[in-house]
Amino acid sequence: MHAQTWHMLRPSCRQQGGGRRRAATAAAAVAVCAMTLGSLAPPAASSARPDAVQQGLDALVRSDGLPAALASVQDVKGRARTYTAGLGDLATGARVPQDGQVRVGSTTKTFTAVVVLQLVTEGKVGLDDNVDTHLPGLVRGEGIDGRGITVRELLQHTSGIPDYEKEVDDAFLQRRYLEPRDILDIALRKKADFAPGKGWAYSNTNYVLAGLIVQKVTGRPLAEEIDKRVVRAVGLRHTYFPPAGDTTVRERHPRGYRQESAGEPWRDVTDIDPSASWAAGQMISTNSDLNRFYTALLAGDLLEDAQLAEMRTTVPLGNTGAGYGLGIMSRPLSCGGLYWGHGGDIMGYETRGGVTEDGRAAANVTVTAVPTDVATTRRVENTVDTALCSAKQK
Repeated sequence: MHAQTWHMLRPSCRQQGGGRRRAATAAAAVAVCAMTLGSLAPPAASSARPDAVQQGLDALVRSDGLPAALASVQDVKGRARTYTAGLGDLATGARVPQDGQVRVGSTTKTFTAVVVLQLVTEGKVGLDDNVDTHLPGLVRGEGIDGRGITVRELLQHTSGIPDYEKEVDDAFLQRRYLEPRDILDIALRKKADFAPGKGWAYSNTNYVLAGLIVQKVTGRPLAEEIDKRVVRAVGLRHTYFPPAGDTTVRERHPRGYRQESAGEPWRDVTDIDPSASWAAGQMISTNSDLNRFYTALLAGDLLEDAQLAEMRTTVPLGNTGAGYGLGIMSRPLSCGGLYWGHGGDIMGYETRGGVTEDGRAAANVTVTAVPTDVATTRRVENTVDTALCSAKQK
């Protein structure tokens, strides 16, 4: 569930009505996730031709050898276009379905963060509440104490709580069902990465805890709250949180694949149990639904102004120009300005994208395998940059 630069669970992310402003300026510089910081630097500016997005997808398939790529782009006039490249099923040779459903991994984190921030608006959760306020006695480990870790630090990955990702292998992802408490037990076997508030490290465990807080406060399952407060509120018709035991993708979709190393045969890993991702990366969506989600979010349709400002207050990620807020990232564009979003990786799929700072142009790109090298992920991200810069100029 990566996001902008990761793998399984990283950066791997409607109701409430709220200030209808068109996206305020970023409150802080930026933040980065678990991959190579250099890969977050924007590509050199270029004059995008009308077919530049298609050319980018074609190159990901032809030159990088990925099974398929698909994208959805919305320009500043509200016009949307979808793209595909490659094969949706290597076994049958079937084409990639236009705007097919995909597992979106850590993009789920933005959905989870929105629900938490809505609860802040309702006075049921405080960003500066410590974890023990809502989950008393649950978070304890070597250098880890929920009495000294805040909700804000969970959402911004500044808690120091270790990630569990490396402890969850393919066998877990493909067959094993894990309860959120099981995931937490795995994470708390490790010692803290740093004292709360004294560093930044991407950790899916933070969002498992955020999901547990939502359930404790609302008395309802996280999936139900996300569906009611976000998915149905802004009309995301092809987005859902898979229920326990559901290993399939419901609607038309490209198959997802895994390659152990370059040159090895592709293995179909579409049908997995995503429970190890849960609040950190379990959701399924389409690129056009993600465009709609991030556009609504930046427009103030999901959060009040104060909570949207908190979400967009970032910590910088090195000297990349990127930043991490509360479940959302900012990243510079080669054509000027920046965009907001949260990428995600989960076995079989990698998604990158977001919406420009003014909330008018949006783009999401998915490839049907998690790249095995940083350079390929960088080219996926560069395709997003090309799409957004082109959409801004339409």
